[in-house]
Order: sequence, then C-alpha cells, then structure tokens
Amino acid sequence: MIYLIGAGAIGKALAVMLTQSGRQVLLVRSSVDQDADNIENITVRLPDGSTLTSDVTIKTFNTLRNMKGILLVTSKSYGNTSIAGELAAIKPEGPIVLLQNGLDIEQPFIDSGFNSIYRCVLMATSQFIADGTIQFKPVAASLVGVVSGNNEELGEVIAQIDNPWFPFREENPILYVVWKKVIANCVFNSICPLLDIDNGIFYRNADALRLARTIIDECVQVAGKAGISLDSEELEQLVLNISRSSDGQFISTLQDIRNRRQTEIETLNLAVAAQAEMLQAAHLVIATRFLGKMIQLKSKLIL
Repeated sequence: MIYLIGAGAIGKALAVMLTQSGRQVLLVRSSVDQDADNIENITVRLPDGSTLTSDVTIKTFNTLRNMKGILLVTSKSYGNTSIAGELAAIKPEGPIVLLQNGLDIEQPFIDSGFNSIYRCVLMATSQFIADGTIQFKPVAASLVGVVSGNNEELGEVIAQIDNPWFPFREENPILYVVWKKVIANCVFNSICPLLDIDNGIFYRNADALRLARTIIDECVQVAGKAGISLDSEELEQLVLNISRSSDGQFISTLQDIRNRRQTEIETLNLAVAAQAEMLQAAHLVIATRFLGKMIQLKSKLIL
C-alpha cells in the first residue's frame, strides 16, 4: 500500500497516477479529522491536454490503523510536527518520504523516532483549476535521497512510486539539491505572490529577474557558510527554466494567499534567514528576509 498524506494538488495528482500505474493507493487528509471517509473521482490534466481520471479512497488519521507500506507526505511542511505526532501514535511500518519544500522539514520526524526517512525534491507544479481538475506539469524527474535509511530501501521506494507522468530518480547526497530547490522556491514564493503574478514573470521581465538574482546571491552565500557550495549562475538558469516551463501557473504561496490558507514561507525565506543568523551572517540576507517577512505579514492579514 502507498499512503499519500496530504490531499492537495500534488497529493491528489500523484494518487491518480499511481492508481493508473496499478498501485494500491490511500489518500489521507492531514488536517481535517471530522470528515467521513469517502471515494473521490479525481481528474488530472497533463501538459499535452490529455487527462487521467481515477477513483481514490480518502481517509483521515482517526480512522487509520495498522499502516503498512510507503508513506508519502505531500502536505504543507508547516504541519509536519502534527503529522509526525499522528504517525508516532499509529506506529506505521514502512519508509517515510517527504515530498515537500523547505529547510529542515525532516526534523519533526527524526525527533519522533522514525529511522527510515527519505527526502524528495519536487520538480513539478500542480494546481487546481476552475472545474476542480488538477493541472499538472513536470519540469524534470523529482529527486529522492536518504535522510536516514539506506540506498537499497531507497531503490525499492523509487521502483514503487516512479510512473510515466510523474517520474522519480535517486539522488545522493540530497542536501545539495535541497538547497538549490529551496533557493529557487525563495525566489518564486516571495516575488510572485507580492506581484500577484504567475511563474513566467522571470523570463518575461528583466526587472523581476534582477530581483531574483539578488535573492539567489544572498542565499548562495548562506549555503556556502553552511558547507554547501552552489553557483549563482546555475541557480539563475534553474529559475529561468522553471519560469518558462511553468509559465501561466501560480506558485503555491500565491495560491495559498488567494485561498486564505497558511503559507510555507517560514520554511523558505525565513528559514534561510534563520540559518544565516545561526551562522552569524544575518547581514547577508537583507532582501531575502524582508520579502519573506512581507509574505508572512500578507498571509497573517488574510487568515
């Protein structure tokens, strides 16, 4: 069995794709315990205009017992402390894979005593569109690496979750790629919501790209002090590639603000700022912190 914890656009899209690939799938709501279990018909629209549709069983934590299988955490990272606590009470048997954004998001699971934890760097965008359909766009294969566990089990996990529409591949060590994606996410999740604009802005507008370059340069310096050597030009190209491939789509933080939901900015810009402060380098992330604080304030004002 493959459990997907988090019934958002990524979790539901992956549930459909795994079902279409012949896997046994159960979708678990991470935040609503009072809803009854149900079966939902979910449709995913692919980049070529074709669609995938499957019936997916959806449960809540209070109806789960004897969990055995792969646990894919696709919910927002700010809920990880609560999810780790729920899972610790259930005592599931199987590896945990975090398909989430942010720095240090695995810590609640480590603190809860789990010893088989893997981290996925997502290389895809997914969002709900007007008719309830999910619009899904892969950018590249999503990368999965070991936090605590072993490469043999990692290979088994990837063999189970890899599929033609949402591909996965092994990447070790994963921390280098985590930092690259975090920095790209700091760009998209702070600038796009403040401009109230889609991801394509960076390849369409030179001023937006210059602001992105400022955030990239700041974060690269912090990563270097944390022992992760990154190249600013390579990261700028990554931002441009994501911008082109997801032109017209809206980053998750903008979707959250528009729908009056909590954002993940604390595990992105503000997490990098906290890391800088811990390294006595707070002066290096002036713009990154400021934009993160602006998103945090905007989020609080609409909740």
